Amino acid sequence: MAETVGPKLARMRAGSVLLGPAFVAAIAYVDPGNVASNISAGAQYGYLLVWVIVAANLMAALVQYLSAKLGLVTGMSLPEAVRERMPRGARLAYWGQAELVAIATDLAEVVGGAIALNLLFDLPLLAGGVITGIVSMALLLVQDRRGQRPFERVVTGLLAIIAIGFLASVFVEPPSGSGTLGGLVPRFDGAGSVLLAAAMLGATVMPHAVYLHSGLARDRHGRQRGSGLSRLLRATRIDVGLAMVLAGAVNLSMVLLAATILRGRGDVDSIAGAHAAIGQMLGGAVALLFAIGLLASGLASTSVGAYAGAMIMQGLLRKRIPLLLRRLITLTPAIAVLAAGADPSRALVVSQVVLSFGIPFALVPLVRLTSDRAVMGAQANHRFTTALAWAIAGVIIVLNIALVYLTFAG
Repeated sequence: MAETVGPKLARMRAGSVLLGPAFVAAIAYVDPGNVASNISAGAQYGYLLVWVIVAANLMAALVQYLSAKLGLVTGMSLPEAVRERMPRGARLAYWGQAELVAIATDLAEVVGGAIALNLLFDLPLLAGGVITGIVSMALLLVQDRRGQRPFERVVTGLLAIIAIGFLASVFVEPPSGSGTLGGLVPRFDGAGSVLLAAAMLGATVMPHAVYLHSGLARDRHGRQRGSGLSRLLRATRIDVGLAMVLAGAVNLSMVLLAATILRGRGDVDSIAGAHAAIGQMLGGAVALLFAIGLLASGLASTSVGAYAGAMIMQGLLRKRIPLLLRRLITLTPAIAVLAAGADPSRALVVSQVVLSFGIPFALVPLVRLTSDRAVMGAQANHRFTTALAWAIAGVIIVLNIALVYLTFAG
């Protein structure tokens, strides 16, 4: 028996070493933009949009796997693969939209961290934004000085804190089982629910995570061939599956929390309002965990976003700016928004609209490249996978167009 268990444990340990990149990419799926859209969905529509969370995470799992597969098979990140197939002028324009998306991502995440520090310590939003930026620089130093594996461990630790912070409420106040099951039936209730569904999806499938995962997988494992590639792709499917189950559980818990205790309240149209209501309904301990989870979300996601931005610039332009200098540059717009006294919840909404413009530019090249045998060889997508990936890309793009239209039409 011991002889059987020994090799099994050894294989499990060897397999666990291959895990990690998907958990870094998954931070994008539990950032402050998700908190804002998920809490709003549950508070306004109860369990109606539970199905959106489930669908979004299933879509995201396939998208993230294709991104990682591209990096492992070709030895290139998605930005590098795009650069190889674009003339210089188009490449610069493509980088411009990707850079705008990176700035919008940073805006949402720094604002989220600032809100969390305000809730925890009553700090002014501007001071909270500066502190969030400083801590994110420290996290980036870990990656810059120590390499990818220690950075993965730190970010995964923050992901665990995020999970505890947001899942706690589900155990304190369990949601309705029948309501949750009923929410799995796809449906809408007017234009407002379509807008929120699009915002939830836009906050889930984020362009920088699609770009980043290909580079993370490549940097961790390098280009692979033969049996080594098959083994890594199997491990990557597990990595993505576990990471997306965790991210999906966190997002679902936010919707269920709001549907259970915040439905119909008029004072929860902001994260701060939701935090206050949670404290009143479930007690200070749960509200504290919520704020800690939000802070971990802001700190981790802004670090990962800055890392992705550097990878996008290097891949598309072959230019490398020191990571910390780039962090200062991309941090400036977020600090400026906070210094101007803009409504933080409104800033989060606007950032999600800007992000929606960038989604087609990440998804369409990803599906095309991973379906191309000239690029992927024997690992090109199966026809069914290609059809499913195009369908997912189409749904995401249409819903994000709806998000932009309904935001400005309203």
